[in-house]
Amino acid sequence: MLELKDVHTYYGNIHALKGISITVNDGEIVTLIGSNGAGKSTTLRTIQGLNKPRTGTIVLDGVELEKLPAHEIAGLGVAQSPEGRMIFPRMTVLENLEMGAYARKDLTTYKADMEHVFDLFPRLKERIGQKGGTLSGGEQQMLAMGRALMAKPKILLLDEPSMGLAPLLVELIFDIIKKLNEEGTTILLVEQNALMALSIASRGYVLQTGEIILSDTAENLKNNEMVQKSYLGVE
Repeated sequence: MLELKDVHTYYGNIHALKGISITVNDGEIVTLIGSNGAGKSTTLRTIQGLNKPRTGTIVLDGVELEKLPAHEIAGLGVAQSPEGRMIFPRMTVLENLEMGAYARKDLTTYKADMEHVFDLFPRLKERIGQKGGTLSGGEQQMLAMGRALMAKPKILLLDEPSMGLAPLLVELIFDIIKKLNEEGTTILLVEQNALMALSIASRGYVLQTGEIILSDTAENLKNNEMVQKSYLGVE
């Protein structure tokens, strides 16, 4: 479904992505793991069109994305729940979710999709008229994911969904990611909690300073000695 081939992205003179190549097949959860500054969020931002690659190709279902503006990429079915949630704090929960559907051309299933978000995140239905900025961190994460789902994405980009959340909420968020995938949503997941990410992903890539140093099945990565020492806290 999605293929990045030899993608180089820069911030000014800083070479952030150094020729990365990634594939995500229809129906998969693929995870990117790596330390802070490895280039994980930059990869998602590059797919979304927020950072333009200097060279390389990004293809979604046969359509080249790298030259398109971000709003057109969103219209093609790429939705992101960004790091730090980035919800609209002065808008209500309902208005935030409505914004998620803004780029959609087909609104025939809009009401059903809204109900689906409320089924996944009952707390959002309880807070429907509340301003986004007054929600707890966990509720804001639910809102960011719900907003992305309202775009009815072909591929869902999740950037650090567990960041700053209590352990119980982390489990809840990962259960929901798993459920979404079982329902057919293709997911590219960036996550600091490598063990949780590898427990639900089918495949993974390890990024280090803008380069992919390892790619394998999630199970093999979990059992890889370098991954265990560097990212899973195994001595």
